[in-house]
Amino acid sequence: KTIAIEIRPDLSVLVRAPQRASQAQIRRFVQEKEAWILDPLEKMKVRMQKEQEAPPPELLSMEQIKALADAALKDIPQRVRRYLPAVGVTCGRVTIRNQRSRWGSCSAKGNLNFNCLLMLAPEYVRDYVVVHELCHRLEMNHSDRFWAEVARVMPDYREAKDWLKKNGTALMRRMTG
Repeated sequence: KTIAIEIRPDLSVLVRAPQRASQAQIRRFVQEKEAWILDPLEKMKVRMQKEQEAPPPELLSMEQIKALADAALKDIPQRVRRYLPAVGVTCGRVTIRNQRSRWGSCSAKGNLNFNCLLMLAPEYVRDYVVVHELCHRLEMNHSDRFWAEVARVMPDYREAKDWLKKNGTALMRRMTG
């Protein structure tokens, strides 16, 4: 319905527009948003450069990953049960995975997946990821309504979100294989 811009992790820019939008309208929109596009692109470039300059992380062994998954199987479902009433939803299965790119996900059927690497993050970050995924039971997107629900349940969620932004990539890089 509207023109949207997405900055992708590979530093490409994707512009989505309705079929009825003319090339001139799209060009004008992109020109108006140039500063909005360039600022995050520059920040992403700087972050990527720092990551490349950083020493390689200490990779987790398969035994360590299994231990994290076992710990997460005890920890995460308890957090889900604790936050279900606050969010006001139900959920299906809770699964622990060892993923390289996601902290959690929520399927259309209400099944929740969480990354075992969350066990390396502070408790408040684990709480945030659980609340984030449970709020997807209300809004399967990242709209303003979604973030309002997250804030309703966890008013200080931005601290945890910032922690993941600052430290998450380094944790993900520790995954073996």
